Amino acid sequence: MNPKPSINEPRLRELFRDMVDIYSPSGKEDEIVSWIGSYLKKQGIERTFQTVEKERRNIIITNDNDAELLFLGHIDTVPAPDFDHYGYSEEEDIIYGLGTADMKGGCAAMIEAFTAYRELRGDEFPAVLALVVGEEETGDGALAFLEDYHAPWAIVGEPTRLKPCFSHYGYLEFMVSAAGRRIHASQASLNDNAVFTMLNTLLRLADHCVSGRNDVIFNIRDLMSSNAGFAAPDHCEVWLDLHVPSQFPIEDLIFEVEDIIRTTPSSPAGNGIDISCNTIHRGYSLPEKGPIAEILREVYSERKMPWETDTFLSDSDAVHLWQSGIRPVILGPGGLEMAHTYDECVSFSEVRDAAEIYLSILMKLTGKSGTTTP
Repeated sequence: MNPKPSINEPRLRELFRDMVDIYSPSGKEDEIVSWIGSYLKKQGIERTFQTVEKERRNIIITNDNDAELLFLGHIDTVPAPDFDHYGYSEEEDIIYGLGTADMKGGCAAMIEAFTAYRELRGDEFPAVLALVVGEEETGDGALAFLEDYHAPWAIVGEPTRLKPCFSHYGYLEFMVSAAGRRIHASQASLNDNAVFTMLNTLLRLADHCVSGRNDVIFNIRDLMSSNAGFAAPDHCEVWLDLHVPSQFPIEDLIFEVEDIIRTTPSSPAGNGIDISCNTIHRGYSLPEKGPIAEILREVYSERKMPWETDTFLSDSDAVHLWQSGIRPVILGPGGLEMAHTYDECVSFSEVRDAAEIYLSILMKLTGKSGTTTP
């Protein structure tokens, strides 16, 4: 196969710009879904809308329910940290904007790959493309998709710097709450203060992870207390993210965290602390073999790209695919270190290279299945 690019680079850049300029946080994806649906129709590509809930839909391209490979991307983003400056801007090769890395770059690359494939080979796509909603919250778009579709393998376009990730960290989400006693600020002691109780607990948890479980990624987010005014707050809560290696004994960690909470000393005022584990996603580690792994190696060799695999450290829809019996490889443009930041960005050359890689995979799948040019 000739690895020379067959995508339309100006078209990809314009598509990417328009997608980034549409604000699409989780739960409010309808505008971008409608826009992509119209875009695909203009390109002559048949697409299906799958209802997730009222006014929220996935977009699916398929003509083969027995396809060996699924391309999956999510078109929602986190809420804009700065609503006045979430849109597209560029500086030489760097594209800035909400969702550029996570993961409108990957989605744009997949759309362009399917569009270019249609121009080269016609409408008989050898793979499924699913653009889903809700990944940044509950993953409800992917879960709805899996009710009706299946494939043995998947490429998930999350940001990996174009390094194929055959392994994926697990994820735990905890909600911790602390109770205190509301009392005038001039009369309060630290034992009355729910925030102080919470901080002591968080320090114990952090120390446990750093000293005893240093392979766990421990993040404290959304720390909130009751609006006490000039008084000690009587309530405090926090959300915790723990990312763990795929082979990690995740059950042990859950009990360890809960034991730390249970053994937190109560104050003389009787203030307590509670915990709930709201999300448990198990990681996975795939061997670097099988038909899709072989195709990826061929594509990277032909494009003279180094074969460097990696592990995906974040949570993603890939865990839902894995739990449903699909083997997901994470592969997309951009880096996780730029996702969810004020200056989120991606190299356009990586988005272009991703589109070329995805197109090369489609072409090799066609050759494998024996599909001929119309």
